[in-house]
Formats: sequence, structure tokens, C-alpha cells
Amino acid sequence: MKHTFAICAYKESPYLESCVSSLINQSEPSDIIICTSTPNELIDSISKKYGLDVYIRNGESSLKDDWNFAVDTAVYARKAELVTVAHQDDVYRRDYVRELMRAGEKYPDMILFTSGSCTIDKDGREISWLSERIKRVLRLLLRLKGLADRSFIKRSALMFGNAICCPSCTYNIRLTGQPLFRDDADFVIDWLTLLRLSSLPGRFICIEKELMCYRVHPASATEKNIKNNNRIKEEYGVFLRIWPKHFAALIMKLYGFSSKAYG
Repeated sequence: MKHTFAICAYKESPYLESCVSSLINQSEPSDIIICTSTPNELIDSISKKYGLDVYIRNGESSLKDDWNFAVDTAVYARKAELVTVAHQDDVYRRDYVRELMRAGEKYPDMILFTSGSCTIDKDGREISWLSERIKRVLRLLLRLKGLADRSFIKRSALMFGNAICCPSCTYNIRLTGQPLFRDDADFVIDWLTLLRLSSLPGRFICIEKELMCYRVHPASATEKNIKNNNRIKEEYGVFLRIWPKHFAALIMKLYGFSSKAYG
């Protein structure tokens, strides 16, 4: 199956080139495109430097619409079946594509590929968060790859919080259907998408290696959602979909520390 990295570029990120470089230098090459609703000189200069095509979405920037545009462009313009929506601030380890393709060959019914991740700061230094260790525990049942087509196994990583790192995900669009992202949310759109996919036929394959690095910095969307309390509001809304109200409130109290951990 053909794979495409669709980088979602927004405004002028100082980390975009690091992301592009990490994808260019994969041990197994893959298709790479840049998608944006905010075209600018920085994106143009980086695309020209690395010989990448830029696709521009007309209209106001929106997380759901921008991400769906990236997926649809990869599928229709590049004929991709496997799509990674790469976040412009993050970097990917050299063997991400190699591990992805191995998993796809071994498990043709793979609807989602994901991996472990590490957290880096604005200067690229690795940060150790307690939340990362907790997420590894919550992903434990996903290691049972022979059972990873069962809804319960897939949802086990999503019931007590989202233990799947969004930029580590590659989607098999033949199995997910389109549009991929269907909820109007600023922070939990990936979590809601994964919950929907967990009920569909197909296997969640998790490679518990740190195949990408998630960057935290003051200007990120995650930081903004923490500061305006939107993260807490949206996460509580997801828990209410999964659990009775009183239990959802209890989980939120236990879960609240993760906002401080930024994870």
C-alpha cells in the first residue's frame, strides 16, 4: 500500500524544517506533501528547498477541515492508502516508515498504526513525563496484536484517557472511510476519531517503540487549550460519552494532573 506523510503547516513554525528533514531522512522513503490554509514565504522556501509539493486549502483555518484536507489530498492527489497527518512541530525517527510497512504487510486488516513517542521541548531536548509512562500502561492490551481487531482491546487504550499519540498515527483510509475527522473539537478531535474507529472492523497495531517525538512549546495549540481550560471541558465531554456522570467526574479528578504534564 502506498503511504504519504501529509504535513499540516500552519502560519510560520520555526520547527517545520526539522519535521520535513526527519521525514526526508527516513530509512525507507515515503511520499511527503505539505498542506496549509495559511500559505506564506517560509512554507514556500522550505518546500522549494526539499522539492515538496504544497497544497493550499482556501477558507478559514479549522482543525477538522485542515486535517481532512490533508487526508483527502493524500488520497486523491497522491493515490495514498496509508496516510500520516504529520504535525509541523514534531519529528519522526528514521524507522517510522519501515515499522509501518512491516506492520501493514503482516496485518492487512490494520486500520490504525501507532507507536510509542517521546516528548521534546522547544530546543529538541527530551523530557520525561509521568504521563508518558501511564500511557504505555494504558496501551498494554494493544500489544496483543492477535486480538487487536476486537473493539474492547482497541478501546482499552481510550477508556481512561487517550493513550494514543495523535501524530504517531497512520490511518488506512480504505478501512476508516472519509471524511476521517468528523467532530468539531479543538483538542479531542483525534480521541473522538479513534473511538469511532475502534468500533469499525480492523486492527489497531501499536509498535511500542519511540518512533516519533512530540514537541511541547508555549505557542502550541495544546498549550493554548490548557490555558483557556478548553482541554478540561472537551476531555470531560468525552468521558461523559464513555462513562456514567459520577464515574466520569471521578476520572477527571484523577486525570487532571496530565494537563500539568502537558501530555
